[in-house]
Formats: sequence, C-alpha cells, structure tokens
Amino acid sequence: MSKLNIKVENLSLSFGKNEVLKNINFEANAGEIHCIIGPNGGGKTTFVKSLLGQTHHSGKITFEWSDKQGIVGYVPQMVNIDKTLPINVLDFIALCIQKRPAFLGVDKKFKKEVDEILEKLEMGGKSKYLFSELSGGERQRVLFAQALIPTPDLLILDEPMNSIDKNGAEIFSRIIADLKQNGATIIWIHHDLAQVQKVADKVSCINRKVVFSGEPKSVMDEANLLKIFSSRQGE
Repeated sequence: MSKLNIKVENLSLSFGKNEVLKNINFEANAGEIHCIIGPNGGGKTTFVKSLLGQTHHSGKITFEWSDKQGIVGYVPQMVNIDKTLPINVLDFIALCIQKRPAFLGVDKKFKKEVDEILEKLEMGGKSKYLFSELSGGERQRVLFAQALIPTPDLLILDEPMNSIDKNGAEIFSRIIADLKQNGATIIWIHHDLAQVQKVADKVSCINRKVVFSGEPKSVMDEANLLKIFSSRQGE
C-alpha cells in the first residue's frame, strides 16, 4: 500500500459572488481517520470535491505519496439513477471500476474481489438485483463497494452511513477500521458527533472556513460545539 499525507494551504472557492470556502488549511495523514464536521451548507462536500479535483479553486493541495500514486476511493452521499434504467448491482460496479462497457460484465481480474466485497457487505445475494429495486441502505452499500475496488490508499467518505441500519453501520465501521490499520488515509464527512469522538484521530469543523481543528478530545468541547450550532442557526 502506498501511504499518503495531504496538505491543503489557503484553499478558497467561489461560485460567482458566493464565497463557498475561504482560506482552508487542512492536513490528513496516512493511517488516520480525519473527520470533517460542520453545518449543512458550510462547504464540506465542496471541500472534498476540491480534493478530488472536481472543482476550480485557489490555494494549494499537496499529495505526498510514499511510493507511486495510489488508489483513491470515494463514496458520495447518494447517486441518482433513472429508475427505468435496467442496470443491476454488478453493472453499476463495473461502470465504476473498469474502462470496458458494463454490458460486457465485470472484468475477470476484478470478479473475485467484487464477489468478496459484496459478501463482506452482505450484498452477495443481490448482485443481480436492479439498482433501482434496492432500498436506500442497500444502495449505500453498493456505493461503498465500488470505492473499495481495488483497495484504496485514500478513502473519502461523504456521510456514507445515511440510510444505513445498525448492522450496515457496524459493517462499514469494521471495514474502515481495517483500512486504517493497513495505513490508508481516510477523510470522512460525518454528522454524528458522538461517533466522531469515538473514531476520529483528527477532526476539522468547516463552515466556509475552518472553525476549529485538532484531536477530538482537545477541540470538541462545549464552546467549540456551540459554534457549530450557532452557525447553523445563523444560516
């Protein structure tokens, strides 16, 4: 596994006259879970899209790989697919992980890994189900599956446990812990503050700018948490 440290310096982004992010400074290190919290509309998703190279911004983002550039996995909040589109779970994963057309099926070099990941996520029995037939939680499991193939060195999670039941959350948490143990860099947008305090090595609160950042036990005190809720009320 190639280890990755990320350093963000003075990242700013505007859509027209609307300033979305202002002078963001941020670091994430290999083998750590760095959670991002903050109010809705505060720019969290836009920030991770900047890390993924999906937005135009000012400032500097540095990826320091220990070896050659590694694998990046990304789990969005949700994905909208036309309910009339006849695409099943395997087709969807094929679209995400390979270059050849999905109608040709999952490439043989990925097939064993795909089957293993779906089994880990307790979705092995639904590989031929249409994506549109799945529940919200099952769709999240499929989104998570595609981000794990091949095994990522950097995993970016945008509130992946939305619509996930308790069993699904436990499965997700176990897989994420294993990736961390193996040295992956994990950036996780999270809304559950109690869980953040349990799982995060570092936490950053973003509300257009960095409100606070550091180890959860040091920065997630009553005064700082009040800043989050007060900023929500002011939107």
